[in-house]
Amino acid sequence: MIRNVESLGMADIEKEVINLANKAKNSKLTAEDLTGGTFTITNGGVFGSMLSTPIINIPQSAILGMHNIIQRPVAINGQVVIRPMMYVALSYDHRIIDGRESVSFLVRVKELLENPALLLVQKDPVKALLEL
Repeated sequence: MIRNVESLGMADIEKEVINLANKAKNSKLTAEDLTGGTFTITNGGVFGSMLSTPIINIPQSAILGMHNIIQRPVAINGQVVIRPMMYVALSYDHRIIDGRESVSFLVRVKELLENPALLLVQKDPVKALLEL
């Protein structure tokens, strides 16, 4: 788990992801590495998943599931074209997160995935994601 992500830059987050991935590959993850989180991002797409509904792990507030990117026919300006498509799913604890905010968050994730340069031009990735 990456702690205090709101105070990290993109490069720091990437370093921590690599650190945790290496720990996992080498069977060095500890219980502390896996507890105390508030939000999870899971990527079933690496296993070929096209869509699933991720389940929240207590005490977390939400989990974002990202899935396989595949070529799909889509309508653009009245024409059917092939584009890479990826489904994302957000499960959240409705006792603490309102549906309106969760949908707004998903829309913002979509915008940033479609145009990652938006993350690069803003200094704070968390504020870019949450539009604060």
